[in-house]
Amino acid sequence: MSTAVAIPEVEEEVKVGGESQDELARLYHVILLDDDDHTYEYVIEMLTQTFSFSEQKAYEHTVDVDTHGHTRLITCSLEEAEKKRDQVHAFGPDWRLPRSLGSMAALIEPAE
Repeated sequence: MSTAVAIPEVEEEVKVGGESQDELARLYHVILLDDDDHTYEYVIEMLTQTFSFSEQKAYEHTVDVDTHGHTRLITCSLEEAEKKRDQVHAFGPDWRLPRSLGSMAALIEPAE
C-alpha cells in the first residue's frame, strides 16, 4: 500500500526590478504636501488633469491640503503611485504667482 507524503512548500522570493512580488502587491498612498507657492486654482487644475478628479473632488483635496498640510490623493500599486507622484512633480510652477518656482511636492507611503 502506498502512502502519500506531504512535501513542504518552499517559498521563493522573486525579484522584479529590485522589488519582491510581496512589495509590488502592497498598496501605497500618494500624498500631496501643502506649500504657500500655489493657488487653489493651480491645485484644482493639477488634480483634475493629473488624477482625472472632478472639480468638486479636486476642490475638497485642495481644502484638505491647505487645512491639514497634506492630503491622501489615491491608494494604488507602487508603480502607479510612483507615476502619479512624478506627474505632480512635473506639473510645473503656478503661473499665477511669481514666487512659484516649481511644482508641488508629493510623496508615497505604504498603505498598511
